[in-house]
Amino acid sequence: MNIQNFAEAKTNLLSGLTVALALVPEAIAFALVAHVHPLVGLYAAFMVSLITSLIGGRPGMISGATGALAVVMVALVVQHGVEYLFATVVLMGMLQILFGLARFGKFIRMVPHPVMLGFVNGLAIVIFLAQLNHFKVTAADGTTRWMQGAPLFTMLGLIVLTMTIIYLLPKFTKIIPSTLAAIATVSALVIFAGIETKTVGDLASIKGSLPQFHLPDVPLNLETLKIIFPYSLILAGIGLIESLLTLNLIDDMTQTRGKPNRASIGQGVANVVTGFFGGMGGCAMIGQSMINVTNGAVKNLSGIAAALFLLSFILFASSWIEMIPLAALIGLMFVVSEKTFEWGSFRLFGKVPHADLLVIITVAVVTVITDLAIAVIAGVIISALVFAWQHAKNIEVRVSTDEHDWKLYELHGSLFFASTQNFLALFTPKDDPTDVVIDFKNARVKDHSALEAIDMLAERYTQLGKKLHLRHLSPDCLELLDKAKGMIEVNVLEDPLYHPADNRLG
Repeated sequence: MNIQNFAEAKTNLLSGLTVALALVPEAIAFALVAHVHPLVGLYAAFMVSLITSLIGGRPGMISGATGALAVVMVALVVQHGVEYLFATVVLMGMLQILFGLARFGKFIRMVPHPVMLGFVNGLAIVIFLAQLNHFKVTAADGTTRWMQGAPLFTMLGLIVLTMTIIYLLPKFTKIIPSTLAAIATVSALVIFAGIETKTVGDLASIKGSLPQFHLPDVPLNLETLKIIFPYSLILAGIGLIESLLTLNLIDDMTQTRGKPNRASIGQGVANVVTGFFGGMGGCAMIGQSMINVTNGAVKNLSGIAAALFLLSFILFASSWIEMIPLAALIGLMFVVSEKTFEWGSFRLFGKVPHADLLVIITVAVVTVITDLAIAVIAGVIISALVFAWQHAKNIEVRVSTDEHDWKLYELHGSLFFASTQNFLALFTPKDDPTDVVIDFKNARVKDHSALEAIDMLAERYTQLGKKLHLRHLSPDCLELLDKAKGMIEVNVLEDPLYHPADNRLG
């Protein structure tokens, strides 16, 4: 192994250790959100991270149990129990494998850039807000309240120390990742100075054994499928959207290109296996992925290392890991939140169209108040509607007279569902002469609505006893038109060859 390969391996291994430490409180917290045992979350984090990195992960991307999935799972667990969750995770993985085999991953490239910005900013806010729960304490009567006094100031001081080390250490040395150094330093300070503060052990014990193979204890019948399929479909969709958008983000950061279909299959296989070994399933984790990429770890080795370190914590080092102060991990996640947020998006105000700003803000807000899948779908829909509206306005005609002294309308633009009303408004059948020509040479007929609009216009001229001539339409348009069919002038050499979107084409 040469020096460069050794340095690269060291970077990925140390980053994997840092990520594993950050995975512990996250996995526990998400398990508690889903109303399952903390080990169910830890096993999911171990298995999903290991399997996706081994067979299908995007290098540098970290996967594990996530909050986006946990908030959907809780209703299933409360109503039907954890065994139904395991069956749901298996089916969820199968759906994701089918998605990848069908090569649908490429469609993630169609997500507009404003949606990506909103996604990133929304998740940065979610990561930040998730840490605030650690500032709450439970009273003897079971009620929760915010920390006050010395415990609060102690935790804040340790958080500031952690963040300071993470930001400043790279200016002096890069031998060890600053994130790992910060966790180790603050942990040593708390342990050896005897500082009283919340630790990982206050969340739950992480001690456990190897996950065991276990068939979900549910009836194998249609009734079970009716229960788990809707949850599996939603979870598969959320997992794929979060993972593929994270893949896109890492692509941009590293100026490389991941394989979305392979990543989808890898995630699906990981979830199938996780469901059979008592885990809650998972997907890509943007926070841990940002830790990894920021550390310079862009190989699958980092994800494999994170998984194996996490398993070693569960099996051999639970007592040590439970001593790590939460403040060190909160400080780390605050830095992740700050680095994830696209601060440059504030400079876009006044420089990009208002519609793009609306999409960015909408996706970010919806991500925070609901979930990622709804936010991305909403952003894509808004972007599509804005695109349709803008192109609907870009249709016009130039009026002149042709060689037969007929009135000539030269159409420019795209004729589709959103532009049909503007198209019809361009013509004045009552005022036009007996012979009228519409030339589609510089226009495109896009869909069935466009064909209906042409037929409607033809009918208006016919009712007035006037003759409409349609030039330079594609052969498919000729085939699909109804009332206007006899008005088309065919020129084999000049007529364009394209297909309008219409299911009658077979």
